[in-house]
Amino acid sequence: MITLGIDLGSSSVKASLFNTSNGSTIASTFFPKKEMPISSEIPGWAEQAPTLWWDNTCKAITEVLDIAKCNKNDITAIGITYQMHGLVALNNEGVPVHDAIIWCDSRAVELGQAAFNELGEAFCLENFLNSPGNFTASKLKWLKDNKPELFKQIYKIMLPGDYLNFRLTGEINTTVTGLSEGILWNYKNNDISKELLKHWDISEELLPEIVPGFGTQSSLSESVAESLGLNANTPITYRAGDQPNNAFSLNVLNPGEIAATAGTSGVIYGVSDQLSYDPQSRINSFAHVNHTAEENRIGILFCLNGAGIFNSWTQKNITPHLSYPEMNELALKAPIGAEGLLAYPFGNGAERMLENKQVGGQFKNLNFNIHNSSHMVRSVQESIAFSFFYGLSIMRKTGMPIQTIKAGMANMFLSELFTQTLADLSGAKIELYNTDGAVGAARSAALGAGIYSSAKEAFDTLEVQQVIQPKLAHKEAVEQAYANWLNNMEQ
Repeated sequence: MITLGIDLGSSSVKASLFNTSNGSTIASTFFPKKEMPISSEIPGWAEQAPTLWWDNTCKAITEVLDIAKCNKNDITAIGITYQMHGLVALNNEGVPVHDAIIWCDSRAVELGQAAFNELGEAFCLENFLNSPGNFTASKLKWLKDNKPELFKQIYKIMLPGDYLNFRLTGEINTTVTGLSEGILWNYKNNDISKELLKHWDISEELLPEIVPGFGTQSSLSESVAESLGLNANTPITYRAGDQPNNAFSLNVLNPGEIAATAGTSGVIYGVSDQLSYDPQSRINSFAHVNHTAEENRIGILFCLNGAGIFNSWTQKNITPHLSYPEMNELALKAPIGAEGLLAYPFGNGAERMLENKQVGGQFKNLNFNIHNSSHMVRSVQESIAFSFFYGLSIMRKTGMPIQTIKAGMANMFLSELFTQTLADLSGAKIELYNTDGAVGAARSAALGAGIYSSAKEAFDTLEVQQVIQPKLAHKEAVEQAYANWLNNMEQ
């Protein structure tokens, strides 16, 4: 049997077909072939048109089916993963009243902070595990305050993945994991965040019906099935934000297990059985894909907005003549610490690790007589690894042990410098796997459809491709470079 996974990112929409019998990927593709645009008419804003997501989803599905040449009758279930924290607001005709306000948009920071103060920091952390911060609920409040005529037209709000589900099926629903990432879930009451909505005078009726993260959530509509070449009533059996999904795709399900990604943004995601939180909200806590009211499984998430996007900016502007593998080799020519050149990857919106401050990307100590392009690339990749370690340090303070980090063989984890620096600093072994978000969603759809009887069976075929061990010979130099970076960041 075959399952289809869809991964809605901010750069592209990926689609993968997964063979459930042997755990192999049959075919994968993505659209558009160049990155989707992000509108930012005011610094700190970030919007995308949901209809653009849908157009690219249709193209990706059509192409992956064409590549695989499989029988549509063999596709038994669909899984969806998506960029987290975005706000999609629909009117009663199912049309967005406003472009989606996406994850890296910073306009609602002050509103979230005000609610954090007014409701009480202790109350928010104990009930929501987070400050309302810059998440989906705060973005909705911004729309209410700043575009009241559009707000009045809203019938339902949803996360980006909920919107894809709606376009595929015509059904409007969401999950507990989705609500939790929007700070719309109260863990103590095992219910929606009624206190926050009441505080902002926002009706609970705007939230969709809740369905389980695994199991039949909706079914493909006849019109969409016909246009895509699939069977009507094919079930959607899984949905989760990109980071919980990435963790699940790497078989990270239980307390103490860690997953990481380093695409446009960088994320470290660990699982805890405690309702844990950081008092300063530099890291965030969400319901993991296997969280239930009876058994806590909380995803502890550190997010760095400016990760791969800083590496991409460097390739385009400093080494445009080099491919990414060539740029990675160039970085290794400079010594650890880049001879004092420091970079800071904070140029992609407000950073939670900096308590939602917008400080911008920076280079420090640039010396025209010493530094060249290899130093600049090394400093950039080191800065991303240093930021990851900063997040790991916060996570350890919440009581989470970190011994092994799992990641897909993609993006920054293809850089020897980045992965080795992270391993040397953290002392953790890094395991790399040949999987990605779309494949993870397809594997999860198989579990949700009952094709696999357990998570253990679903992951029997997942194999580690590469292991990076800490190098003790590097430890002193890397720790000194990190200390220098941290001291300059805090000045």
